[in-house]
Amino acid sequence: MTSPRDHLLAVYRQALLAVRGEERTRQALLEMGLTAWPAAHPLAVVAIGKAAESMMRGALSVLGERMVAGLVITKQHDARGEALAHDKLVVMTAGHPLPDQHSLAAGGTLLAFMDDQPPQVQFVFLISGGASSLVEVLPEGVSLDQLQRVNHWLLSNGWGIAAMNRVRQRLSCIKGGRLARWLKGRKATCLLISDVPGDRPEMIGSGLLFADGDADPHDGDAYTDLPAWITALPPAPPAPRNGDACFDTLDAKIIACLDDATQAAADAAKALGYAVIRHRPMISGDTEMVGRHLAQQLCDTKPAFHIWGGETSLCLPPQPGRGGRNQHMALVVASALVGRSACYFLAAGTDGTDGPTQDAGALVDAQSIARARRSGLDPAQALREADAGNFLAASGDLIRTGPTGTNVMDLMLGLKLASPS
Repeated sequence: MTSPRDHLLAVYRQALLAVRGEERTRQALLEMGLTAWPAAHPLAVVAIGKAAESMMRGALSVLGERMVAGLVITKQHDARGEALAHDKLVVMTAGHPLPDQHSLAAGGTLLAFMDDQPPQVQFVFLISGGASSLVEVLPEGVSLDQLQRVNHWLLSNGWGIAAMNRVRQRLSCIKGGRLARWLKGRKATCLLISDVPGDRPEMIGSGLLFADGDADPHDGDAYTDLPAWITALPPAPPAPRNGDACFDTLDAKIIACLDDATQAAADAAKALGYAVIRHRPMISGDTEMVGRHLAQQLCDTKPAFHIWGGETSLCLPPQPGRGGRNQHMALVVASALVGRSACYFLAAGTDGTDGPTQDAGALVDAQSIARARRSGLDPAQALREADAGNFLAASGDLIRTGPTGTNVMDLMLGLKLASPS
């Protein structure tokens, strides 16, 4: 017999399938039509991000031999190069969530790849979340150690993605639209999978090809909340602004986003016979506060299948344990579900990872706390130490999907039944 937990996992998987990079890229390119690129203009394809390999597979299925050169830069644990068969394709992996020496190597390779293409070649860029860490070219005077320290500070202090990316743009020779200068007048089309609020191209991957129209990356007033050791780092050369000629030959399209995933989840839950409540607006804010709020919404409303989406922020202690924001939220909700046997809750990343772990998130119920307590674990201590992953491993509630081929922020699913089951 199918359980409520099975239903939650099934809906989560359907949401992931709806935004997979391979299918979305193939569909987008077919809709655009190959006539968008005259036969006289060969194509160079660049895929960067957590969904890079999946998006490149979709591109290859449509473009085939029209692609004369290709470059994939993706996360180390997401790479499956054997799935990409093309003699002109180079696959590189780099560090995430912290950039590493491979990220710098990827940045150098990217610029060389673009420089090597002759004038008649047109570019197709396939960009997804994670690109901020995976590829980088540093300004003179900034070291890899300093870049890693900056990113660790940002990730540990609960900064939102827009604010983090503006700091990253300030310390990058390719972000904030700077990469567009390497187009040198050649036509480019950019297909993006969005992992940012508002689906703004300039925020996805820190805006490699798009200027940030809201903030000047060199505006010192925007960095007053940063420690002095960050603001003292030498910035990159000024980024191009909207209207700069380097953007004149660039077209862009969002091909998958969080809204697509939550709609697919709603459709899947309705197909299972549930009344569905699709919550708006997008979830954001402190992970623990959000978790308590979602638990209240789930427990205090009528029986239904609840769908939320977004991304929260989690401040970490100096020595965090195992876990990520979704596991942390799931443990907060699990504590509120004790005695609520009709309620179930899932929180997971759409990219298949949560924080620095290989777990996507967790699915908890009224017995989760009791199951882990039998191993001698305390939920309050796990939350204080940012060690929700070990607690939820003991309760048997972790979700592991492997690479999903997409990245559209996080999904939170709740189920309240009419009666205990």
